[in-house]
Amino acid sequence: MTAQSLPILSNPDIMGGTPVFAGTRVPVQTFVEYLEAGDPLDEFLTDFPSVTREQAVAVLELAKDLLLARAVA
Repeated sequence: MTAQSLPILSNPDIMGGTPVFAGTRVPVQTFVEYLEAGDPLDEFLTDFPSVTREQAVAVLELAKDLLLARAVA
């Protein structure tokens, strides 16, 4: 995954540097909170239509890859 294709962006000029879905102002933390609450992915996508399913899945895949890499290290 290249820097341009990363699904998450953190820029001090966008919401004070809060990590957001690239191309949106939707914090990734909000997505995590939806999942923690047991809300389905489709509900999150309905509530935040600027986030695509592909972006949400890419964030989950990135989290999985990072967790697995850390577990192996």
